Amino acid sequence: MQADIRQVADGIHLVHGSSTNWVILAEGDAVTLVDTGYPGDRDKVLASLAAVGSSPEAVTAVLVTHAHNDHLGSAEYFSRTYGTPVHTHEAEVPHARRDFLHQVSIGQVLRNAWRPGVVPWAVHALRSGGTAHIPVADPRPFPGEGPLDLPGRPVPVHTPGHTAGHCAFHLPEAGVVISGDGLVSGHPTSRVPGPQLLPVMFHRDRGGALASLDTFEALPGDVLLPGHGPVHRGSVREAAQRARERAV
Repeated sequence: MQADIRQVADGIHLVHGSSTNWVILAEGDAVTLVDTGYPGDRDKVLASLAAVGSSPEAVTAVLVTHAHNDHLGSAEYFSRTYGTPVHTHEAEVPHARRDFLHQVSIGQVLRNAWRPGVVPWAVHALRSGGTAHIPVADPRPFPGEGPLDLPGRPVPVHTPGHTAGHCAFHLPEAGVVISGDGLVSGHPTSRVPGPQLLPVMFHRDRGGALASLDTFEALPGDVLLPGHGPVHRGSVREAAQRARERAV
């Protein structure tokens, strides 16, 4: 099954993989790839690049919102095979190297197995490489403040809580926020659609994730590209407020 590709603005595509989204920022045939899905999503990642007229060789950088396996899946593959640099927030660099792993544990999943959607999600995650050991050998922190000199000119925005180094990306000229798992619009384990935080078991620091909604509120934009769920069109500020209301 091919990935579902949605063009949300000129050169900006949200790709729905098997359970996780990634974003392609294109300028000509050169692209910035934000996240890479599960390890099992690799064929879909490569196919999505071809579908927008690009190729893996043309990926100028992989940007990682955070180093969970469903977002980090093919980052090292791009680095090892094509020499693509992999960038993430400095606080997430050791996580991407797998100096440690802050990810929902099997025990936490089992304790939440009674919740609707958890067991099917867990089975899919296991089959897709959710527990695979996939460190990035040479993850690099962002080179400086402000827009990155990459296709799309994304601006990293530190939004800790889901992980310590979780990072969103702001595309101010397009009014787009790539929110990773800091602010989503759905998840297989959630029964409600629309802006929300992921369930508690997925966050390293739930209080920090709530606090980072203040950061999302301050980002001007009217298109939200989340790590899970569909494109959300409407005020990003209001989306963050709605997620906070649902989290109370």
